[in-house]
Amino acid sequence: MSGLVDASLIVLVAVVVIARQFHARRIDSERRWWLLPVVMVVPALRAPGLLDVHHHTASALLLGAELLIGLATGAGWAWTTRIWAEPDGTVWSRSSTASVAVWAVGIGLRAGLFALGAAAGVHQDSSALLLGLAGTLLVRAGILARRGQSLRPTVTSSGAYGDGTAWSVGRERV
Repeated sequence: MSGLVDASLIVLVAVVVIARQFHARRIDSERRWWLLPVVMVVPALRAPGLLDVHHHTASALLLGAELLIGLATGAGWAWTTRIWAEPDGTVWSRSSTASVAVWAVGIGLRAGLFALGAAAGVHQDSSALLLGLAGTLLVRAGILARRGQSLRPTVTSSGAYGDGTAWSVGRERV
């Protein structure tokens, strides 16, 4: 695919994912929360222009910085997301206004990183952006799944006779 099509696809995925997060969504930690980021990584790694052939070190450093920004954005997004448990045990999440700030900072840092690479003459492909977005989604989903598990009530087995009975802890007299 061309760079313009890749960039448009990345922007579309980001807009859809971000917009969906501002509506209450059920967190299901048993589902494959890692699948979408893995699907995004495969075409990014298969693309031939991930690293600039004329500037290997600089493009590798820019790619590493892109991944770090993506991971930090995902973590910040997850920790600024509000989660709660319903009485039936389902866990829900919704992004907060602080999440918007995290995204704004992440996008600003990515734009600055792109400008830095362009000023240095490094060719940057959209694959690096796709990898960064995949890292963002992976970290966010993982942290939310972990946070959601801590809110779920523990499942107890059906009790035997005497369960729920207050037992004396002190010394008994005979």
